[in-house]
Order: sequence, then C-alpha cells, then structure tokens
Amino acid sequence: MAELPWRSYAEPALGSEYLALVTYLPLKTFRALPRFFVHTARIQKLLRASPGLIGYSLLAHVLAQRFWTLSVWQDEAVLMEFVHAEPHRQAMTSLSGLMGAREFRRWRIQGAAIPPTWHQAMER
Repeated sequence: MAELPWRSYAEPALGSEYLALVTYLPLKTFRALPRFFVHTARIQKLLRASPGLIGYSLLAHVLAQRFWTLSVWQDEAVLMEFVHAEPHRQAMTSLSGLMGAREFRRWRIQGAAIPPTWHQAMER
C-alpha cells in the first residue's frame, strides 16, 4: 500500500469542530487506473485551491484497485462546493462506470484531533 501523507492547508482551531470525510473508491478493472490517476492529479490541484479545506491524505492499494481518501473540511458547505467544482465533477462522471460500490463516511472532529489517523478513519 502507498500512502500520501497528510497535507495541511489551514490550521484548525483547537476548540472548533470540523467535518471529516473518508471515502472508499474501488476500481473494477486495471484498465481504469490510468484514467483514475489523471483525475487524481487534477483533483489534487483543485484541493490545493479549495477554500475551507483543512487537510487531506490518500491511501492506495494499487494492485487491489482500492483507494481511500481522508479529508477534513471547515463545514459541509465548503465540502459540497469542492464536490461540485470542476474537475472533481467531471471525474465523478468519467469514472462512475469504472468503479465498484463507493462508500463515504462523515463525522464531526475537534480541531485538537486533526489530523485524524487512518486507523480512526477505517473504523468508520
């Protein structure tokens, strides 16, 4: 497994509450990998410019075609702005038929607990 370490984009306030999100993104076929990686690179550029992002990480099990993302956002509104922004929206459309059942888990997290660990995320 390969892990992109946590990247911080904003300093969380220790007494504040944020929205954490873990996503599971399984691909159906190895042929989808190049397209997935192109979209991943584009989405990472979008993440760097996304207001309200506290930080994110990526976990990849390439040979098993399974990927996870872990991110923390200021709130639901800024997360939804990111989800509906290009190129993320295009990636969702382009990859939808190439992916198995995706899973998304949200939870509230205190600023003092950021960054969350992968162990915490996988328990969700």
